[in-house]
Amino acid sequence: MDPDPARTPDLEPGGGVAPGSTPPEAGQVSGLSAPEPRTSRHFPPTGVAAVVVVVVLVAVFVIAAVGILLTL
Repeated sequence: MDPDPARTPDLEPGGGVAPGSTPPEAGQVSGLSAPEPRTSRHFPPTGVAAVVVVVVLVAVFVIAAVGILLTL
């Protein structure tokens, strides 16, 4: 339920507030609370293995496609 505007302290007729009736601006706080630890590896071994597997599969398909085209 909204408060009654007629009973709200420091509220002017237009709905604004008088200067000085609001708290001062707070200082900005940004950034992390603690430094983040450095990562030991940028790319995990499982990622490297996945890339190698994909490259090998693509090579096998390319070799098979070339072999099929040469037999035609």
